[in-house]
Amino acid sequence: MSEASRNRTRLAGLAVSALFVVLAGKAGYLSLAGGKAPAHASGQKAERVVRADIVDRNGELLATSVSAYSLVANPKLIWDGADVANALATVLPDLDVAEMTRRLSDQSREFVWVERGLTPRQRKAVFDLGLEGLRFEEESRRAYPRGTLAGHVLGYTNIDGIGAGGIEYSQNERLAAGGEPIRLTIDNGVQAAVEAELSIAAAEHEAEGGAAILLDAQTGEVRAMASWPPFDPNRSVDIPMSDTSRLNRATGAVYELGSVFKPFTVAAALEAGVVHPKELFDVRRPLEIRGFTIEDDHPFHGDADITHIISESSNIGTVRINEKLGPRRQQDFLRRSGLMERVKIELAGSSAPILPERFDDLYSATVSYGHGIAVSPMAYLAAFSAFANGGERVQPTLIMNNRDRPAPVRVMSALTAEMVNVMMREAVLTGTGKNAEVAGYRVAGKTGTAEKPILGGYDDDHNVTSFAAVFPYDRPQYALIVTLDDPKAGSGAGVTAAYNAAPAAGRIIERVAPLLGLAPRFEDIRPAGAVLRSGQEKRSSL
Repeated sequence: MSEASRNRTRLAGLAVSALFVVLAGKAGYLSLAGGKAPAHASGQKAERVVRADIVDRNGELLATSVSAYSLVANPKLIWDGADVANALATVLPDLDVAEMTRRLSDQSREFVWVERGLTPRQRKAVFDLGLEGLRFEEESRRAYPRGTLAGHVLGYTNIDGIGAGGIEYSQNERLAAGGEPIRLTIDNGVQAAVEAELSIAAAEHEAEGGAAILLDAQTGEVRAMASWPPFDPNRSVDIPMSDTSRLNRATGAVYELGSVFKPFTVAAALEAGVVHPKELFDVRRPLEIRGFTIEDDHPFHGDADITHIISESSNIGTVRINEKLGPRRQQDFLRRSGLMERVKIELAGSSAPILPERFDDLYSATVSYGHGIAVSPMAYLAAFSAFANGGERVQPTLIMNNRDRPAPVRVMSALTAEMVNVMMREAVLTGTGKNAEVAGYRVAGKTGTAEKPILGGYDDDHNVTSFAAVFPYDRPQYALIVTLDDPKAGSGAGVTAAYNAAPAAGRIIERVAPLLGLAPRFEDIRPAGAVLRSGQEKRSSL
């Protein structure tokens, strides 16, 4: 070949090389600028899915979908994977350079995820690098504009936009289909108040955790559900799976709740007709059952009627009542109350109860005052709400207009429910629940302080405290439970529920009652110790 021919060949090669460089650079620029991506054989490209919004009962936004950008690469268009990986690490400091070098150097692939969910600042920084073989893909990301508010209820989605917790998980198919928002039963204002008061109580008493639930007992609608520590679904990717803030203690944890079970024992005995409201019981001496001693925190001087057994929270008196009821009827009542099974609600993490292996005389006695049986706060409140609904238990729900729920279950007669409410009202006026009273809103309720179980027995130094309430007492509609896990004694106050859970419940009722449209009434205030009449008696005298 002549020298002229060789020169022409070199010039042609240089021209082709130059054209390739220009085209490759233009392709890389268009990719980084967000141009249409070519099809790739891997099939890994994420399709943008716009999920339906989640709103509260008033239509206020709780969860929505927003556009976000992810960075992907085509290794076949990358000359040196190590150079690109090291350059990316200058603007994406969490990038694993060695692993990314390996993936970008794999010439058999046309699609590699580099980084999901870039911030606008990160996207611009990557763009300014001007690297080959990269492009941005627009995706849909979930956003929770109110942060931790109702975080445990809402749950979260995974990196691919699929529900992985809470309502996002349980209603994933409906949300993924798009369309109309899912409207929850919670009220943002009520939810915020309940969360704030639970946080204050947990912080003040240095609790390990806590839960608070407010339920409309007549409709079953959950107006607020809070768990502490709080959880921010916007940060779900960054929060370790072992972090305690992920646990929804309202539905996903079970506790021995202690004396808040006593109203169930009394109601079961009254319903069975084995005791009379004015009947007296000897509560002066501790009971011995198979070597296990049952005693009261403070001694009683003389016999006590059922009202005082409830108001002063006598373990001995409750066991005496339960002896007349018997284990079989006790179990039947607990079963009708729904306490022998997992509570049915639109959250996948609802925990099953821990029940005694056998209901012998000892377990029957301890269960009567809330030991030896562990349930979630939600399961307890669903059962307790029958006291605020004329003796009927309605299945709780978090979704408005949910028509898939079963019919209400009658747990007890309306008369039995009213008689126990009278006793719980006395507990608030003169007994262990005095710190839960709210002027004008007539609270009825019961305290519960339970030692935490340990291997071989119970820990005297660690408790779970609760207060369960119905209000307004004379026209019950709402049921509330506040539970604190391992609270510490406050300044000048004891560690029992009377000093932590009860006042927290009172503060919640004081804040949420006006938001629920309940007007305060002051005409029925009476001196402590005066004769307490039931709501039915008051209405009959009008």
